[in-house]
Amino acid sequence: MSTQYSCAEQPPSRRASEFFAGASATVPLLVGAAPFGIIFGTLAEPNGLSALGAIAMSLIVFAGASQFIALGLLAAGASIPIIIATTFIVNFRHILYSANLVAKVRHLPHYWRALMAFGLTDETFAAVNNRYQQQGNLQQAHWFYLGSFLAMYTNWVFCTYIGLTLGNIFPQMQNWGLDFAMSVTFLGMVVPYLKTKPMLVAVLVAAVLAIVSHDLPHKLGLLLSAFSGIAVGLSLMMLENRKKKQQVGQ
Repeated sequence: MSTQYSCAEQPPSRRASEFFAGASATVPLLVGAAPFGIIFGTLAEPNGLSALGAIAMSLIVFAGASQFIALGLLAAGASIPIIIATTFIVNFRHILYSANLVAKVRHLPHYWRALMAFGLTDETFAAVNNRYQQQGNLQQAHWFYLGSFLAMYTNWVFCTYIGLTLGNIFPQMQNWGLDFAMSVTFLGMVVPYLKTKPMLVAVLVAAVLAIVSHDLPHKLGLLLSAFSGIAVGLSLMMLENRKKKQQVGQ
């Protein structure tokens, strides 16, 4: 007699397997995120954010780039609306991630999707998207996502605390160049996807435009490069698909 499980009632062994697989897949990416979190912690108090405020921001906001930008704007005396608008623009790329995941999480209840929306980061998206591409079964994948998310979340909050502690011992720690690890991590997330011409061209276009538009205000260069890369890559992919259909029809 077989036992059927719904989306919310997966076999415990399968849930645990997916959960730990998600956490394991994210561990290499923690190496790049850890120095980033530590640097945020060291910069918090010198820029006018209390230790409690820094921990609360990492717990509630959980967005590295936005937290750094908010910290800089806070130190510059920017108003709350300006801080919110700027961080919204920086995190706009998450809409692109979400659009990619919509079809894969449609079967989940709203509370799961809300939790996954909060836990969406560059690293978790890279790990989970790889899981979706390699395995067709989506029924268990949200537990993989949860494992990845909690690994990143715990790491980020803990590293913020470490940064706050070490910042009091080494006041100039933010000048040690630890932020290079984040760049290496992003390269490691992108390179495995460079298997097709559209993907390669999209990345090259985005990279060039990101460099050229670096000085645009409010990180608008990030949006320009991202959307341009997507537009070029999508156009090439549609063109290749059209050529394939024409060849099949001949």
